[in-house]
Amino acid sequence: MKKVNIIMYSKLDCPLCLKAKKVLEELNEEIPLTIEEIDIYEDDVLLEKYQIMIPVIEIDGEEVTYGIINKDTVRKRLLKKNAESPI
Repeated sequence: MKKVNIIMYSKLDCPLCLKAKKVLEELNEEIPLTIEEIDIYEDDVLLEKYQIMIPVIEIDGEEVTYGIINKDTVRKRLLKKNAESPI
């Protein structure tokens, strides 16, 4: 399976972000992931774009889900991405 690139937009002291990170770590055990976490408070454009949406999960440049992160939703998108990508 090819590694899938994930960006999680978050902020400090965000309970939903902590839960989302745990979901991604669990998924990383079954699907190889490269996870990058970006604090929206370090970029004014990201802060304006995502301030009430975080956490936001982006897979290979596509926003997949935000807010309360559902593990099955992310898993399905990851498997779909892997199926689309050449090895």
